[in-house]
Amino acid sequence: MSGLPKHERRWASDTVPEKVTVSSGTSPGTEYSSFADDEYVEVTLDLQDDNTIVLRGVEPVTVLNIDDAAATSSGYATPASSVRSPTGRRSPSNRLRQFSQELKAEAFARARQFSQELRRFSWSHGGEAALAARDLRKQRAQLDRTRSGAGRALRGLRFISSKSNGVDAWNEVRSNFDKLAKDGFLHRTDFAQCIGMKDSKEFALELFDALSRRRRLKVEKISRDDLFEFWSQITDQSFDSRLQLFFDIVDKNEDGRIAEEEVKEIIELSASANKLSRLKEQAEEYAALIMEELDPERLGYIELWQLETLLLQKDTYLSYSQALSYTSQALSQNLHGLRMRSPIRRMSRRLLYYLQENWKRLWVLTLWIATMTGLFTWKFIQYKQKDAFHIMGYCLLTAKGAAETLKLNMALILLPVCRNTITWLRSTKLAYVVPFDDNINFHKTIAAGIVIGIILHAGDHLACDFPRLVNTTEALYDKYLQGVFGKHKPSYGDLVKGPEGVTGILMVIFMAIAFTLATKLFRRNLIKLPKPFNRLTGFNAFWYSHHLFVIVYVLLIIHGVKLYLVTKWYHQTTWMYLAVPVLLYAGERTLRFFRSGLYTVHLKKVAIYPGNVLTLQMSKPPQFRYKSGQYMFVQCPAVSPFEWHPFSITSAPDDDYLSVHIRQLGDWTQELKRVFSEACEPPVAGKSGLLRADETTKKSLPKLKIDGPYGAPAQDYRKYDVLLLVGLGIGATPFISILKDLLNSIVKMEELADSVSDSSRGSEHSAVNTDPASLNKISPKRKKTLKTTNAYFYWVTREQGSFDWFKGVMNEVADLDQRGVIEMHNYLTSVYEEGDARSALITMVQALNHAKNGVDIVSGTRVRTHFARPNWKKVFSKICSKHSNGRIGVFYCGAPVLAKELSKLCFEFNEKGTTKFEFHKEHF
Repeated sequence: MSGLPKHERRWASDTVPEKVTVSSGTSPGTEYSSFADDEYVEVTLDLQDDNTIVLRGVEPVTVLNIDDAAATSSGYATPASSVRSPTGRRSPSNRLRQFSQELKAEAFARARQFSQELRRFSWSHGGEAALAARDLRKQRAQLDRTRSGAGRALRGLRFISSKSNGVDAWNEVRSNFDKLAKDGFLHRTDFAQCIGMKDSKEFALELFDALSRRRRLKVEKISRDDLFEFWSQITDQSFDSRLQLFFDIVDKNEDGRIAEEEVKEIIELSASANKLSRLKEQAEEYAALIMEELDPERLGYIELWQLETLLLQKDTYLSYSQALSYTSQALSQNLHGLRMRSPIRRMSRRLLYYLQENWKRLWVLTLWIATMTGLFTWKFIQYKQKDAFHIMGYCLLTAKGAAETLKLNMALILLPVCRNTITWLRSTKLAYVVPFDDNINFHKTIAAGIVIGIILHAGDHLACDFPRLVNTTEALYDKYLQGVFGKHKPSYGDLVKGPEGVTGILMVIFMAIAFTLATKLFRRNLIKLPKPFNRLTGFNAFWYSHHLFVIVYVLLIIHGVKLYLVTKWYHQTTWMYLAVPVLLYAGERTLRFFRSGLYTVHLKKVAIYPGNVLTLQMSKPPQFRYKSGQYMFVQCPAVSPFEWHPFSITSAPDDDYLSVHIRQLGDWTQELKRVFSEACEPPVAGKSGLLRADETTKKSLPKLKIDGPYGAPAQDYRKYDVLLLVGLGIGATPFISILKDLLNSIVKMEELADSVSDSSRGSEHSAVNTDPASLNKISPKRKKTLKTTNAYFYWVTREQGSFDWFKGVMNEVADLDQRGVIEMHNYLTSVYEEGDARSALITMVQALNHAKNGVDIVSGTRVRTHFARPNWKKVFSKICSKHSNGRIGVFYCGAPVLAKELSKLCFEFNEKGTTKFEFHKEHF
């Protein structure tokens, strides 16, 4: 019996004397009124110096009721055993009653524990061997805990993730108590909100119950002093205290052991707190996995030290996804960036970096601004020499100068949206000097220039030179402007009602509507309007209002022909500015119309995944050639015969099909999902997706039209040695095609190398064909793929179901990428960060399941899922250290907030060392 384990609760009050005498009942109630009806036995044990327990005796006990105290004084004989029982000495005072309840509950817990140990005495020699084996593992675990590596892991199990210090955090909790308390007491149901766990209320309730059990009480409300005691235990910085508290949450029956059912319950609780519904459904399976790992002796329970061992070994299990450490290199680079520099040198270095990163944008903007300045100055000087200047003054000069810039900008604004032309220019040498990735930004910049031009032009005419003309004397009019506006001086109404005034005012109205509905507030539905004005928000309003430009350009040409003060046709230059851009844009729209009719596609598969994502897989037309990272337009006549919407292509160029992933975000995508949902069928067992359709149901599926492909920043990924691909939610779509293309290149290169190796073994003279030149002759196109040596893919999402979207791709990369070219990281932000007690058990199960089965429990793939948000500075530091002197392309698709952070990090790391990060953002 020397191997008998003992319960080790780490409380100072839990000391065991040489002789322990406890009393226990079969059904210990918590109410005093039930004590008299209970039957108790007294168990006397001796705890020897060699940790053995000797049973001295088990005797029945008669309990003395407090109400019968008078009987004792009148001569009633009480058995001695009852006097020794703690439950037999009760006082009417509340304090003594509470002490008696706590003492009785403690005695009951210990007696039950010891009774379970006593049942082990009857075991055979095999049972004793199992206990001895567990005791040996315990000694090894205690030895491992003293190692340096364990210290880092012991910093986990935080119950409160607060950035404020302890005093401020308690003040906030106390303030919450004052708001939530009733009659000076905080109810159990308000405990979560009070301590800042309102998002994980169930976990907070279990924490409350565990803290109550420590006091041997079951209460529904607590005072402020009780709350302070609870808070002190929750925020205790000692790892032993935190581990014990976590153990107590699981150990609901307080026997010092955790059974498989209790493990299942805490897994379900953690899954619920972290919004992992699938993990909750598989709680029983993962509970069995933990028991299999921690209870190899099959005793049916695990103890505190075993839970601690699993926590310490978590990092060892997770080593499958951790890259090599480059701490020394990172430190040297950081020190290099922290060296003292003078303010002038720092500013000059930042200026130099800014010029290096933005020189393409700067020269284009400089040329544009210089051209507008030149045109404005030219017209300003020209009209200063005209007779009208003597009456209308500088208002006329400013209006005519602004008009000339408007002609230029109304022509230029069409060029950035000529998508076919931009896509073609990307593949020319002009792409080295022109930032085609910023075409939409340039389009918006020109629009801002147009707004300024309209204000100057229309404002000066309507508010300045027209009133000056109307108010001038007849003598001055006859001298300078007779014949220009007619024999008689015109009125203000005559000027406004003329063709120049009517066309100008109509253009201002139409452009004001288009510009307003194109702003972010209206286009993204960020502003909520009452019905029926809510139709003015959303993509549809933006799309249709932008087509008012057709009317605007017709009015602009009429306005340019009917100019004030200009009569000769070759001086009416508006049509000269507009001719080429308008014809180019009209040709593009015509090409899109005919090409979309030529691209006949047949839907092969449809799937609707969690997160309202619709996946469409269709046949690829023979003439449809594209690059990874590009996008195409999709039209569904059943939804709208006019609307075309852009979506990133998620299939690889070598695939024999096209695929897109469409998330439900607006009214068009909602209707598209509804139309396809009606044609889909429930999922077949074993297949993911809520609704599916394939070849067997394709006759009833809606028809699709496609147009493209069109260029995007991500298509230039082949230019870089290393890729950092960052996608938020559905923003991962442009990078899935890149990953698949890289994987196809890797597989083909390995097949080519194997074929060359086989042929060289078959012939002595074939060695001539194994040189690099011959390899390039065999596959000249694959020479470019050798430039990209590594790719890092970071996918951040809020929903566990999102991982179903690209599960096949992730598994395929993990299986076929034997050389480790592609490194993938999934991040789930709905789960509390690693180290938080609410996700601690999930992290343990995740590490254990991947070590055992090679599958991540969250994503269902071989790629590990991290919790919370990535530490981007560490990500950049790791890549910077691993690929010194490299040229790294950072491609991002997602919310603008993270784009600013990534761009800033690129700037900081480019300042520090020789590794160069080039940032590209997708616009969607």
